[in-house]
Amino acid sequence: DWNLSKDHPAASSSDIDYLLGHVNSVLNEPITRDDIQGVYAGLRPLLAGEDEATSKLSREHAVSTAVKGLVVIAGGKYTTYRVMAKDAVDAAVEVMGVLMERKVPPCCTENVPLIGADGYEALWNQRHHLATQHGLSVSRIEHLLNRYGALALEVLALIADKADLGQPLENAEDYLRAEVVYAASHEGARHLEDFIARRSHISIETAHRGALVVEEVAKLMGKELGWSRKQRAAEIEHYRKRVEAELHSQTMPDDETADAARMGAADVVPIDRSQH
Repeated sequence: DWNLSKDHPAASSSDIDYLLGHVNSVLNEPITRDDIQGVYAGLRPLLAGEDEATSKLSREHAVSTAVKGLVVIAGGKYTTYRVMAKDAVDAAVEVMGVLMERKVPPCCTENVPLIGADGYEALWNQRHHLATQHGLSVSRIEHLLNRYGALALEVLALIADKADLGQPLENAEDYLRAEVVYAASHEGARHLEDFIARRSHISIETAHRGALVVEEVAKLMGKELGWSRKQRAAEIEHYRKRVEAELHSQTMPDDETADAARMGAADVVPIDRSQH
């Protein structure tokens, strides 16, 4: 059981050593902490009895309708989210169908393409043309297609409208300035960490954990979202404190001390823990 923070699970120094040991057991040339670019920790909901070992816990999910009118799903993982949704909705539909005395069509999620999938193959075949058309490298177009699928055209439209958005971020060159604006205008990003840690992987792909892009990202997001100078400064300060807390937690010897260190940085939007 995990009895520490579920909002921000932190990797301790012993966690890092554990993974390094396993990785080095299969490498001819061992790596060290100096080779680590980023660290990430997360939690998974597992179905199990009170005393089962983690290795024996179920990686599957379960749907229950034990209480009339309430469908509950537990367990599972990101990679099976669509079948989880299908099973949960099927269970709810079955209950609704009985109550409404009518038949509901079967689920068709396996035939519904993901967002950005429709037209992806054709655009992939046109990537050299797209690169020439927008003044970008082919590898940059491939990056956009792999991140956004056919919606990459929307990102490219931002660049066509404002050429400087086609430039890479100064301290995270895998990402274009347009991707920051797109995250704010099309993907619901409202805070620096929404882009740096969620819409992109900058927080775990760069040794600085995103701390060196905050000024540039804040300027781009702030303009799109109408931030005041005070709001922009607050966002920058918050993200830097988040990075400091995460780095500090990764020097702690165990879960408890790592958790305490990570919780030293407040959430940019306070969480109402009375609802937990």
